[in-house]
Amino acid sequence: MIHPAEYDNCRPAIKKTFELFPLEVEGKKVVIKPNVLRSSAPEEAVTTHPAVLRAVIEKLEVMNPAQIVVGDNPGIANYGANEETFQKTGLLEAAGNYYRNFGRSVADIKLSGDFYQEVSVSKAILDADIYISLPKFKTHGLTVLSGAIKNNYGILPGAQKARGHRLAGNPWQFNELVVDIFGIRIPDLIIVDAVVGMEGNGPISTETRHVGKILASDNAVAMDATISRMMSYPPADLRFLQVAKDKGYGYYEAQKIEIIGELKPVPDFKLPPAVHEKIEGMPVDTTRHVERLTSMRPKADEALCTGCGTCVDECPAEALTIKEVCPEVDPDKCIVCFCCQEKCPERAIELR
Repeated sequence: MIHPAEYDNCRPAIKKTFELFPLEVEGKKVVIKPNVLRSSAPEEAVTTHPAVLRAVIEKLEVMNPAQIVVGDNPGIANYGANEETFQKTGLLEAAGNYYRNFGRSVADIKLSGDFYQEVSVSKAILDADIYISLPKFKTHGLTVLSGAIKNNYGILPGAQKARGHRLAGNPWQFNELVVDIFGIRIPDLIIVDAVVGMEGNGPISTETRHVGKILASDNAVAMDATISRMMSYPPADLRFLQVAKDKGYGYYEAQKIEIIGELKPVPDFKLPPAVHEKIEGMPVDTTRHVERLTSMRPKADEALCTGCGTCVDECPAEALTIKEVCPEVDPDKCIVCFCCQEKCPERAIELR
């Protein structure tokens, strides 16, 4: 579903969502996971907007669930600071008494993938009868976009996210690891906040973009393929969608996705910088995408960087050092984990 919406009037879109994708909620435990990457004000478009969360909760309340639980595990910049992060984003007030700290209770899960053999997952997600994911419409330097599949990476509490980056070793394999984690507990319903999205150097870009939509789907692959098309990027060139399709999680081909509403690309939408850095005249295909992903390294914007050293302190690979004012990267040590970018208080770092 692609439905027009604004934050002060998103209830009709949420109502339509539950009509198109009905859920048997009565008497069941429903868990809602917004995208809560780090402490940011709602207007920065880093996290799911509280108005969307509030509208979803209000709709669920009249459906008589046994329990509603709202939570997430923030990214590297706010590991363990769940309440503080939810407070600043406005999501704590929107969640009310339904908020729970997802990092306080976990369960160990065996995995058969190439990276994790065992991983700890928030029990709230595993115990849910109904799991509703609320991603944000935004870009991401490692996966091109952050949508339904990437939002599931937040079921991992604490520093396991950074450990995942280290285990993957490079962005190409990280796209595969993300799908491994996604498969642990697939959402029953995905509702994307695409009212105000993020373009450019996501997932913490300073460039917001009004899209004016709420998106919804019962399939994460179809959802992310639709987001990709709205961003004017070919879904078939997204490694995580290739892997997800191969694992049987869904399809990204346009002819296999029923669109309710109007799918229109956002005009002149800015993709992450590394996506644009391609050889002149070479088509955007999977081979070239691999080369771009594996060659990316963090680069500080000298106009924004203050030389505070936060990125150096937080780099798990010890790949950064301050030279004069700005950090420089040792390309042989860098694992392209995005920790420096997510932690940078000035949003001065991008992958180039």
